[in-house]
Amino acid sequence: MMNVLITAGGSGIGFAMGQAFAKAGWQVWVTDIDEGALQDCPDDWERDVVDASDAAAMAKLFDRVGAHWGSLNAVCANAGIAGPTALVEDIELDDWRRCVSVNLESSFLTAKFAGPMLKDTKGSMVLTSSTAGIYGFPNRAPYASAKWGVIGLMKTLAMEWGPSGVRVNAICPGAVEGPRMTGVMEREAAAKGTTLETIRDGYAAGVSMRQLVQAEDIANMAAFLCSDGARLVSGQVMAVDGHTENPDPKA
Repeated sequence: MMNVLITAGGSGIGFAMGQAFAKAGWQVWVTDIDEGALQDCPDDWERDVVDASDAAAMAKLFDRVGAHWGSLNAVCANAGIAGPTALVEDIELDDWRRCVSVNLESSFLTAKFAGPMLKDTKGSMVLTSSTAGIYGFPNRAPYASAKWGVIGLMKTLAMEWGPSGVRVNAICPGAVEGPRMTGVMEREAAAKGTTLETIRDGYAAGVSMRQLVQAEDIANMAAFLCSDGARLVSGQVMAVDGHTENPDPKA
């Protein structure tokens, strides 16, 4: 049976990824820093409380995966945080570092420890970036910078691992419906002195399909990228966003 490890899989996009892989018949292992969220996951999923930006914790995680499963066919590096919402000159260095660490260094650590196992199975890796990693994002410099970095990491991994038969791709979600995105919009509304509804309408107006993304849309792409149907898809940036026309619509 095929198996997949998903970081930050206790809720949101990561949880939806777990559901998509499980539906396709995969064994699922999820990590999260929120123990409560993990308890709400299906009983047949493996679960671990892990900070994906902690090198020692990640090393121990992959030791457990190897001991329990013996192999790994796919990994989704999905851990991330929104980071501060402010102009660059108003962002504290510690807040910058925390955002970059969780969004970029967690992907590096996942790749570092997953690489040998994926080479053994000629497996696949998916990294969660963002449309902010394609266009930039005013008032979200740490987040956008980290997500650009995720794409650079993905491109490099695809080159390094391709000769071993491992495929690596990145998904760039647009604005995904859910509590996390609502929080981002609320902070942006406060920074711009406007309402949540105005910001939400602006996000929807900035994409051709005039709607926000669902977590399931991202999950379905991840499952496809790790399937045999995508056997020669590697090194690609897959935007799942309804086609962004204007990354910073002035609502």
